[in-house]
Formats: sequence, structure tokens, C-alpha cells
Amino acid sequence: MLSEIACRCEAANCSRKLTDGDCMLVFRTEGGERRAYECACGHVTVTVAAPSE
Repeated sequence: MLSEIACRCEAANCSRKLTDGDCMLVFRTEGGERRAYECACGHVTVTVAAPSE
């Protein structure tokens, strides 16, 4: 399901699509997964997803 959601930069005046190549950090815990994406504009966008059941 996560792979179906488009991740976009949230910086002002930027909405570039962020890809797996932009993902700089993945952190997994019992509470889910966090991913940090670095955009070409320099902004970092973090996503959070609950664990799949």
C-alpha cells in the first residue's frame, strides 16, 4: 500500500515527486516505519506509516 502513495516535497514553492533514490534514511520500530527524503531543493520530508497487519 505504501508503494502506491506518491511522496512529494512539502517545501514552499516545491512539489517535486520524491522517489526511492531520494530516500536517505529508513527507521523501523514496532510503531511503524519512518522515511526521510531529501529533495533537490534541500528540503527534507519525513513520512510515517503504521505497520502492516
